[in-house]
Amino acid sequence: MTTTTVPDHIRANRVTRSLLGYGVLAGPFYVGVSLAQALTRDGFDLTRHAWSLLSNGDLGWIQITNFVLTGLMVIAAAVGLHRALPGSPWAARLVAVYGASLVAAGALRADPAMGFPAGTPEGPGTVSWHGIGHLAAGGIGFLCVIVACFVVARHFGREGGKGWAVYSRVSGVLFLAGFAGIASGNNAPALTLGFVAAVIVIWTWLAAVSVKLYRALPGC
Repeated sequence: MTTTTVPDHIRANRVTRSLLGYGVLAGPFYVGVSLAQALTRDGFDLTRHAWSLLSNGDLGWIQITNFVLTGLMVIAAAVGLHRALPGSPWAARLVAVYGASLVAAGALRADPAMGFPAGTPEGPGTVSWHGIGHLAAGGIGFLCVIVACFVVARHFGREGGKGWAVYSRVSGVLFLAGFAGIASGNNAPALTLGFVAAVIVIWTWLAAVSVKLYRALPGC
């Protein structure tokens, strides 16, 4: 029997592809779990309530777990980015901070507000220490992933991938616009739904970049 030895670089690429795979899975997992709750939990209104509010109530543990698991997947994807883009270390670092911010957002529960969970008074409500931590974690993570879009765009631009560079910049701008709308404190349905769309845009970007880098590795 002949034993085939797998070259080290092929073995390393397999590990990198496995890590990048989490960049594809993270978005659908987070969005799917969030939407499933948003559409079934009593009193939740997609046009008024941020997904973070799902961390409250008897079933709040589901969204907390969603944040933590998604964050860990993003961190794994960031390690894959670091291995696939050795010339752009900041892209991986920024995405890793985004992943860590999701874990922190799960640990630091958002405060009940806007009538959710059912029985909560209308309005923003009282902000606790963990509510402040949740908002801070989200803000830091969102800004980091926005900057990551532009760092990755610069990498693709240097490599001659003009289309990917443009796509990354547009994704960053759209997410920034969605984040700015929700951060303004205006609870208009258009801004709430606009942020949901922006979240889907940024998850799609991470998945698309992960797939592109996955396919570019030898040994696929």
